[in-house]
Amino acid sequence: MKKIMLRKFRVDIVRLKTDFCITKMMDIHSLNWEATYETLNQKGFAILPKVLSPAECQHLAGLYGDCGLYRATINMKRYRFGVGEYKYFSYPLPPVIQVLREMFYSPLCGLANDWMHQLDIKTDFPHHHRDLILQCRDNNQMRPTPLMLRYETGGFNTLHQDLYGDVYFPFQIIFVLTQPGRDHVGGELILTEQIPRAQSKAAVLQPNQGDALILTTNFRPAMGARGYYRSKMKHGVSEVKSGVRYSLGIIFHDAA
Repeated sequence: MKKIMLRKFRVDIVRLKTDFCITKMMDIHSLNWEATYETLNQKGFAILPKVLSPAECQHLAGLYGDCGLYRATINMKRYRFGVGEYKYFSYPLPPVIQVLREMFYSPLCGLANDWMHQLDIKTDFPHHHRDLILQCRDNNQMRPTPLMLRYETGGFNTLHQDLYGDVYFPFQIIFVLTQPGRDHVGGELILTEQIPRAQSKAAVLQPNQGDALILTTNFRPAMGARGYYRSKMKHGVSEVKSGVRYSLGIIFHDAA
């Protein structure tokens, strides 16, 4: 894989509607991207530890109660998606959500294009996230997809993919906003990978509060006897045994 160059992208202060602000200098270069790329290539997912501080996680979880920020609220049980609730943000996104979406798109774009090349898929993702959104609009995908998820005791999410239309970016991010073992028990992230002519392979993950899990939206390139093939992946959440679990999902493409 060719070396992927990162744009300089720093966030000094992100002010929200409330008095809260992110004062920590967030430098995208401080994250271990080379190891992250290697893990994504091998497994289709990777964890970036301690991306958000406990205070930032607490504030983001607090946004869940602000109904004015969201375009839709989904009861998972009603649609047989599981048990729990999630809310899609509306445009304009809260500044911190917009910044996270744009900031993490840049270092993932090069790897996304590498994957398309390896799989002989004639898709070229633009360098700037705003241009991806323009591509979505050209395909009638105009609804924002970043979302907040909340699970209480007994909550879970069935295995699924977040595609939303013909235009989709091959990565998405889950930010863990609560601490396992303290705020809730259970609620592990479950990822499955479809193995050709075999049973699916599962991974069970329990990231800590503030960690960011990058995972493939649809499939990863895997090497087989005849070259690369599409190894399809899905993700979900196991049952929360007690407590309340919050997470933030950053999906880079919009929905039809």
